[in-house]
Amino acid sequence: MVKKQDKEKEPTYDVFQHDLVPKHILLKPDEAKDVLGQFHIHPFQLPYIKSSDPAARAVGAKPGDVIKVIRKSPTAGESDFYRYVVEEF
Repeated sequence: MVKKQDKEKEPTYDVFQHDLVPKHILLKPDEAKDVLGQFHIHPFQLPYIKSSDPAARAVGAKPGDVIKVIRKSPTAGESDFYRYVVEEF
């Protein structure tokens, strides 16, 4: 009999310590509303990130939340991206 791996098991390391993982910030509901209003969009129009993503789990994101991802850019210095947290699909 094969045991299922526990998907909810937390990693034993900090995913943000890796050089290639950008900074993730969980936005408060009012901050998310401001961002959506600034771009005149609805949450479902943002790119998705699964709630099971290691970075999303590390910041405590739940489905329906918006995450701000700050990436390093050689030309712009830093670039902000936004992701809408969804359940497994």
